[in-house]
Amino acid sequence: MEVLRRPHAIWVSFLLFINAAHSFYLLASLPKISSSSVSCDVNSLICCALVQGDLLKVKVNKLTSVKTQLPYSYYSLPYCKPEKIVDSAENLGEVLRGDRIENSPYVRTEEKYFIHNHLTFTVKYHKDEETDAARIVGFEVKPFSVKHDYEGKWDDKTRLTTCDPHAKRTVTSSDSPQEVEDKKEIIFTYDVEFQESEVKWASRWDTYLYMADDQIHWFSIVNSLMIVLFLSGMVAMIMLRTLYRDISKYNQLETQEEAQEETGWKLVHGDVFRPPTNSNLLCVYVGTGVQFFGMILVTMIFAALGFLSPSNRGGLMTAMLLLWVFMGIFAGYASARLYKMFKGTEWKKITLQTAFMFPGILFAIFFVLNALIWGEESSRGGAFWNHPAIEDPVKTNKIPRQIPEQAWYMNSLFSILIGGILPFGAVFIELFFILTSIWLHQFYYIFGFLFLVFIILIVTCAEITIVLCYFQLCSEDYLWWWRSYLTSGSSAFYLFLYAAFYFFTKLNITKPVSGVLYFGYMLIGSYAFFVLTGTIGFYACFWFTRLIYSSVKID
Repeated sequence: MEVLRRPHAIWVSFLLFINAAHSFYLLASLPKISSSSVSCDVNSLICCALVQGDLLKVKVNKLTSVKTQLPYSYYSLPYCKPEKIVDSAENLGEVLRGDRIENSPYVRTEEKYFIHNHLTFTVKYHKDEETDAARIVGFEVKPFSVKHDYEGKWDDKTRLTTCDPHAKRTVTSSDSPQEVEDKKEIIFTYDVEFQESEVKWASRWDTYLYMADDQIHWFSIVNSLMIVLFLSGMVAMIMLRTLYRDISKYNQLETQEEAQEETGWKLVHGDVFRPPTNSNLLCVYVGTGVQFFGMILVTMIFAALGFLSPSNRGGLMTAMLLLWVFMGIFAGYASARLYKMFKGTEWKKITLQTAFMFPGILFAIFFVLNALIWGEESSRGGAFWNHPAIEDPVKTNKIPRQIPEQAWYMNSLFSILIGGILPFGAVFIELFFILTSIWLHQFYYIFGFLFLVFIILIVTCAEITIVLCYFQLCSEDYLWWWRSYLTSGSSAFYLFLYAAFYFFTKLNITKPVSGVLYFGYMLIGSYAFFVLTGTIGFYACFWFTRLIYSSVKID
């Protein structure tokens, strides 16, 4: 047990991370702080090899709150600071999360309140029988508020009567709390106890990653699989029965008069591959969707295999950003190849638009949000391959065919909104846990479940878009390009509505800036979800239309 003798006597620090949670404990009785519900994420623990004589250093991180959602630097509050504040090296993911890892002397206020001025550290270690070394596998911290007493004048040899390691007198309660008074001294102390633990090094995160509600995840998977089976049955019926019958009938027509009397999707063969309006924009969105798809797929595979553990702070976000940059190659390729199919000649311009459009929109939104964050003084403010162009299976007529009047249920807006319900329904249960991990500072680590839900999302988007596209073509409406993108992409609209529902029912955010921050980030997330699901639906319809029109004989 040692005494922190004013600011200079803090060289005995600890190699454990005490995150913002402990600042909540230290100031739990402060009305100003407790009213903002300062809390912590326990993922700030750094485990390391421990040998006899090593020092344990205590560092502080950002302060977070479920009410404001704004991370603040630890020393943005009036805590006692060390002589020199040293920032720890952080990776890109930590910087974007708003982490500010700094050294710590200890904490006290400048206000007249009670303060926890003693910490009891219990450091748990596991011995390696082969090397006779030990590794820290966990820790516990208990705060106490104690008014320390000592005899005589204060100097370097002063011994406390309330906390004396020589007399084995330790602090076990806060029966005599320490009040913060003007021009009165506060003595900060701590004691450390080392306990051998049976927890092995590989299992040190099990305490935090224990999943007690796995049944609801299985329910989500089963619920989504039922949706997939229903859609798969419809697609199978269309592909194996209706289409087979249609193709056989079309190919057996003997005269031109018989062909002209037919109705259905074959009649629009001369217009179905006509380039849509704003085809350049569609190419850019498709390319960006391919970029998202590749980034998310690879990230989930690595996460499910355990390469992106929550113990690696910021690792997940860093990996996603690096993969996003790398997947830009495939984005440019996909957008330029689709652009060439539309007989475009300036494919380099399209690749540049793909590279800059989505990041540019995000930059504009982030700029506004960061301006608000900076105003609150928060810590977060921070080659194309030469493949031939795709050839259409049928020729396009020079004069567009007139589209007949459509039934009310085939209205574009109605079918688009209907198409987004099922993909959203397949993922909304898992979405709850994702939002909770983001906005209530909890762990999300069940990447195996998430990967299954992602696969189900892909299948659902593809199948519902194919079904609605078939109905559209059978109604002799050949404007399927943008509708196929918007049909599955409309699931992002329901995602944003759910985010609003979550805000008013699950969160307790009180500050207007925090509300703007929440909806701003959820707008970005919904926009990204729109690009991803829209691209999946587009490519599903693209494959479907090419398949059916290449199967019939066109004179």
